[in-house]
Amino acid sequence: MRVAAWLVAVRAGAALACVALAARAQAPARPPWWAPDSQPARWRATDAALAATLRWRDAAPGVAWTELPVRAAGEGARTRVVLVRLDPARVRLALDTLAPERRTRDGARVRTARWTLDAAPRAALVAVNAGQFAEDLFGERPFGWTVLGGREWQAPGQGALASAVVVDTAGRVRIEPPSALASPARGAGVAWAFQSYPSLLDGDGAVPALLRAGDAIDRTHRDARLAIGTLRDGRVLLALTRFDALGPALGAIPLGLTVPETAALMGALGCDRAVMLDGGISAQLLVRDRGTVRRWRGWRAVPMGLVVLPR
Repeated sequence: MRVAAWLVAVRAGAALACVALAARAQAPARPPWWAPDSQPARWRATDAALAATLRWRDAAPGVAWTELPVRAAGEGARTRVVLVRLDPARVRLALDTLAPERRTRDGARVRTARWTLDAAPRAALVAVNAGQFAEDLFGERPFGWTVLGGREWQAPGQGALASAVVVDTAGRVRIEPPSALASPARGAGVAWAFQSYPSLLDGDGAVPALLRAGDAIDRTHRDARLAIGTLRDGRVLLALTRFDALGPALGAIPLGLTVPETAALMGALGCDRAVMLDGGISAQLLVRDRGTVRRWRGWRAVPMGLVVLPR
């Protein structure tokens, strides 16, 4: 029997009441693995039942991918998650920007939104939109801290949940909390970096308090989601949700998981740190699978992409 997994969500008024994870081959009465009223403050390890449903496919040395059908409440009832696992010891990550650099009247550097999957280098094994974006008179530009080829192009942005994805000069990848960006030495040994939000997992799988309670973020809104996380063995995980009711051509419709559900997914998949990238109609992903180029397209251009190249 084909084994897959899903999220089952039940709403009580406007609040999410229960989320459970089970395999279709298992009894549907399996106890919930995540619920807002009993969510873990920390994900300490991979959820073994979830991991057992995944069938990873090696696309290239250091790159594997799979798909996970999930079910959530309301508009998220038919969602598919595309997962890509990267080994920085076997591939190298870099930022890719198509737009020329411009300077505003106050001297700030700006790159406007022109990047899509079609702009990714032919050698790219994986490509995905990077970070979140802000708007100015020139259009959209990257939000927050940006390091391109070892040069700090833009200073850190402010935000309690605005983490940074860092690729050091040795090719290792880490996700830094906002507090780490205040240091004047933040760029030492950094080849590429970008800032994004909200943080999904801090420290060793800790769920930020602002994701579990309060009104700092909308915890019930459903959208297409894109997240990046680091696994405890040093590998990197990308997760892109797609609307799975009307076929692949309409997969970019911006319906899917909530932010807390996405954090739970990344925690259950074994990430120790994770942060959201720009989802909605910006979310886009390319995987070069043994010579076949697989594209999950978005509906708009962005200022910057993250590309994965052979070492």
